[in-house]
Amino acid sequence: MGVKLSRNGAVLTAMLDRPDRLNALDDSMHDGIAAAVRAAAAVDVRVLVVTGAGRGFCVGQDLDDLADRDVGALVRDRYNRNMRGLRALGKPVLAAVNGVAAGAGLALAAACDVRIASTDAVFVPAFVNLGLVPDSGSTHFLTRILGPARALEWMISNRSLDAAGALAWGLASELVDAGRLAERTAGLAGQLAALPAASVAMHKRLFEHAPLATLDEQLELEAQMQAAAAVGGEFAEGLAAFRERRSPRFADGPAGG
Repeated sequence: MGVKLSRNGAVLTAMLDRPDRLNALDDSMHDGIAAAVRAAAAVDVRVLVVTGAGRGFCVGQDLDDLADRDVGALVRDRYNRNMRGLRALGKPVLAAVNGVAAGAGLALAAACDVRIASTDAVFVPAFVNLGLVPDSGSTHFLTRILGPARALEWMISNRSLDAAGALAWGLASELVDAGRLAERTAGLAGQLAALPAASVAMHKRLFEHAPLATLDEQLELEAQMQAAAAVGGEFAEGLAAFRERRSPRFADGPAGG
């Protein structure tokens, strides 16, 4: 029980594996996510996929595991550490949302770079009905994805959002029939793994920086990163492929850490 890791070439899959609890988070799950982040930082891993076993993606904290816990310490030491680690990965992180994603499970999906959803997926805020507030970076990620007004209204309404609604809002980038989710995830992960890794890592840094930067700050950061990219081997390969009218071959290069 916890998180199962598997490799297919340069793609690492972390499967949340407490299906009897809809993959609710306890200490074993937190440890498993931390291990997945560490494993994904390896240079030969180019994509991390996060998904769930059984009918759920992740329903957030296991409330039976909260007895006598210091909730603030739990959030800081477990959730926040893992969310920071996940966001620090300089490579694509793909959520394959196979079922319900609620509370901190919704935050986990939102922390990923790309979300594809099964037609069975359901997204649930969950915090307000418990008298709690969003944590695990929920307010940060959902504000960026949905905008502040829609994110706040949804969080306090506690409305369940089905897969079609998530696609319409931009919370999911693609819907897939439940029986095809694993196949489509593998295909998309393979496409992402073939991208130039250093370029992708710099893309992530630029888009992470952009929302709080001034135009001048962002222009300067773009210039710095473009200068670095232009002297790298990936640009040399991309330019050679363009001139030779062939597809570039980036997969042998190092992945971003």
